[in-house]
Amino acid sequence: MILEKYQIRDKIELILKKGYIILKPKAEPRKNWDKAFQKMHENGDYKLLMDDVFEDENFLEWSK
Repeated sequence: MILEKYQIRDKIELILKKGYIILKPKAEPRKNWDKAFQKMHENGDYKLLMDDVFEDENFLEWSK
């Protein structure tokens, strides 16, 4: 079936463009992030990849 061929399932994005109707699967880039973060928490597999504050950062510059 054409919907399966283009991986169109539950949700679609409808785009109207210059006399055309375009249907495409709705992107859900953050789908299931909550489950992934929960698993990371349970495994203790979370840490900052870079420091919160850089050594040369001057917060006084931001208050001007």
